[in-house]
Amino acid sequence: MHDCEETNLFLEPSLVETTLEDHTLPGISEGEIIVIRSTRRKKNVSAYRQGGRIVVSIPARMSKADERAMVPEMVAKIRAQEAAATMSEESLANRISELLSELAPEITVRPSSVNWRGMRERWGSCTGIDGSIRISDRLKGAPQYALDYVLFHEGIHLQFFDHGSEFKALLARFPEEELAEAYLSGYEAAETALTAPEALKKLLNKGA
Repeated sequence: MHDCEETNLFLEPSLVETTLEDHTLPGISEGEIIVIRSTRRKKNVSAYRQGGRIVVSIPARMSKADERAMVPEMVAKIRAQEAAATMSEESLANRISELLSELAPEITVRPSSVNWRGMRERWGSCTGIDGSIRISDRLKGAPQYALDYVLFHEGIHLQFFDHGSEFKALLARFPEEELAEAYLSGYEAAETALTAPEALKKLLNKGA
């Protein structure tokens, strides 16, 4: 797909950048953007999500001036695509209610609020005292079964605050639990690989 195609590239560690000199990119403070200078890429620029980061692949010989102009544009395109496909926070709350009614009808409490948050260590969190739930924005654009799994997980926490036997028994009712766990684990593995250029090189070269 144009502008968001994921490509296996041969990467030299020195060609992976996380900053653009003294210029700040949107999200750069969160380590969200990775810029790759590809020796195989001659003209085209592409961007895609991998792990929790936006990866922008540019030609190795692109000037810094062109890089500063192109990278924010590509990041904006990815975020616009994600925004168009993202559930509203009201829809998230409604979906939790639907999942609890269908899979755990004995839980009658409902969230007071559900918000997207820039969370990198967790997929979601729940504050039982006030019934508020937060969902990691890394799940924007995720398969519905993965998002549903996290929503159901946090919905159960409205009544069961720990991960004890009762919590686990309810969570096991989710029909695609193994698939969702596999997706989330794979996402985190890709995200971890992107934190180090050498790890990124090894990851992408597996399919080269």
